[in-house]
Amino acid sequence: MSYPQVPFVPTPLSVVRKMLELAELKPGEVLYDLGCGDGRIIIMAAKEFGARAVGIELRKDLVEQCIKEVKRQGLEDKITVIHGNFFDINVGEADVVTLYLLTSVNEKLKPKLEKELRSGARVVSHDFEVVGWKPLRVESIYDQWRSHKIYLYRVP
Repeated sequence: MSYPQVPFVPTPLSVVRKMLELAELKPGEVLYDLGCGDGRIIIMAAKEFGARAVGIELRKDLVEQCIKEVKRQGLEDKITVIHGNFFDINVGEADVVTLYLLTSVNEKLKPKLEKELRSGARVVSHDFEVVGWKPLRVESIYDQWRSHKIYLYRVP
């Protein structure tokens, strides 16, 4: 099965913080970032919210950049970075899953999330909704000359 390529576009830090606040991420909870890019979401989740974070990234160069930054900040005990395809990795231990993918990818991901996530887990998506799920909240945040939308979902 071939997977759609999603371009790497970093989420502005103000949007990252808002995503984690909206998810009400608590110390000790587990966050998974699917397509973690440079690791900014997992790093903030660990550093500012006290969560244990797992980032999954397909691109080797981004994985290496991410691991380097995690080490630089001394967060190896709180963060795991996996070089792989998030479709192939079980996310069942997550309390919160963050996404900045495309609507089409979210749609393909939906059955996996419904199957693996336990009831009450939160899914936060930046800019792209999960079609067929009703968001608990939709927030708009203005940053870097444009508006960003954040969708918060809870697994029933």
